[in-house]
Amino acid sequence: QVQLQESGGGVVQTGGSPRLSCVLSRLTSDSYAVGWFRAAPGKEREFVATIGWTGNTTYYADSVKGRFTVSRDKTKITVYLQMNSLKSEDTAVYTCAVGRTLSATASIYKYWGQGTQVTVSS
Repeated sequence: QVQLQESGGGVVQTGGSPRLSCVLSRLTSDSYAVGWFRAAPGKEREFVATIGWTGNTTYYADSVKGRFTVSRDKTKITVYLQMNSLKSEDTAVYTCAVGRTLSATASIYKYWGQGTQVTVSS
C-alpha cells in the first residue's frame, strides 16, 4: 500500500513562507497525481493544489492561487507545497494524497498521509 509522509508544518508568522514536503513510498504505479488538501478547525476539508505525474500540470484553489506553488522532484518521490504570504485563514492541517488523475475532489484520491499542522500567528 502506498504510504505518504508530510513534514514542514509548524507555527509561522503572518506573511511567512514555509515549504511542506510529502514523501511517497511503496508506489505501485508509475503514473499518479498528488494533491494537497487542508482542514481548518471546525471546517470541512478543502482542496489546495494538485500536480500531475510529469510535474507539468498543476491546479490550485482560488484561495491560494498566486501564493502557493506545488512541485515535485526529479525522482517524483517527493512533492512540495511552497506556501508564501501566509494569512491567518491558512491555518489548517495540510494533507497530501495520491490518486490516478488530477482532481480537486478528495474522493478521487486513494491514499492519504497523516497531515501536518500549519498555524499562522500574527
